[in-house]
Amino acid sequence: MTDRPGIASAPFRLMLAATVLGFGGYALLLPVVPLWVAREGELAAGATTGVLMLTTILTQLCVPWLVARLGYRAVLGTGLAALGAPTPLLALSAALGPVLAVSAVRGVGFGLLTVVGSALVAELVAPAEHGRAAARYGIAVGVPQLVLLPAGVAVAQTVGFAPVFVAAGVAPVLGALAVPWLRAPRPAPRQEADPPGPVAAGPLVAMLTCSVAQGGLVTFLPLAVPGAGLLAAAALLVTATAALLGRAAAGRLVDRHGLRGRLLRPGVLLTAAGMGLEVLGLGVSGPGSGALVLLGAAVVGVGFGLVQNDALTTLFAAGGPARYGRASAAWNIAYDAGTGAGAVGLGAVAEPAGFRAAFGLSALLLVVATPVVRPGRRSGSRGPGRPRPAGRRR
Repeated sequence: MTDRPGIASAPFRLMLAATVLGFGGYALLLPVVPLWVAREGELAAGATTGVLMLTTILTQLCVPWLVARLGYRAVLGTGLAALGAPTPLLALSAALGPVLAVSAVRGVGFGLLTVVGSALVAELVAPAEHGRAAARYGIAVGVPQLVLLPAGVAVAQTVGFAPVFVAAGVAPVLGALAVPWLRAPRPAPRQEADPPGPVAAGPLVAMLTCSVAQGGLVTFLPLAVPGAGLLAAAALLVTATAALLGRAAAGRLVDRHGLRGRLLRPGVLLTAAGMGLEVLGLGVSGPGSGALVLLGAAVVGVGFGLVQNDALTTLFAAGGPARYGRASAAWNIAYDAGTGAGAVGLGAVAEPAGFRAAFGLSALLLVVATPVVRPGRRSGSRGPGRPRPAGRRR
């Protein structure tokens, strides 16, 4: 491994390793903690995820301020420790109060991890590699969820909850132990003549509307196809895999072909088409129904994967180095808020009107948002093709 700045450098690879360990601890418990408190009722089970995401979003709002004062390494290490260290305490009690307390602390850690991780994508490599770097970061985030979301449930139900809690605690702590070796200079200071300016709206609208769709699909597809558990599981696997492929493709298209910002609308429209296919799949019977559900899940995944990568790199370019942290926070908040809104909002529609109506409303929302989805203009005086100043690597 080389210390040369870029996607092949030791700091970038070390950041990816810490990300895999952190998201591994997150993914293991996302479906397991609700099972742990299921005896308290469905509302209690949902509250564990709700508290986790609420503290995540509230923390994400503060991360740019924390990074400016403490630096990336301190905030990343603290986030990984907070995500992992209290987790084994879950084994002591399944009562709702203690579980919510642990979930809240873990949400703080996850908020720190998500914003710092995606900001380091921009900080550790040159702008010419941002697309591919964001794609590799997406793989580091997505693969643990692809593998460990089902694995955590399987181990908890066959072996017991305690081993899952211990593993989910150890993984992020191991990531925190690696952080001191991550070469990460402090973020670029903002100049007085460089006003804050608004964050580009188009990429955030794309992220928000697509994550609403994906959040609703992941939450309700197992309920929308009753009696077809294998089909629902296959569809969720397909959409997660397709999202990774979409992010990888976007990374290459952005860096090699200069398409930054131009993948947002195609990604949003693909996501809308995928949700439309889900509506059709749930409305027919026979083998064609399952094929449409799987195809729709794949199209949603590819579309959202394109949007995830392109929105992040577009926000980096629009804000410039002094606002990488702010851009990362905005991107993550749009992602998490949309996921929560999709689960809650589409659920409110599905209860009286059915899942086809909920998925159809999501598709309509995406189509309506498409005219707003456009890249923001880059701020600052430095053109997109000029290199960053020397010494600004971490």
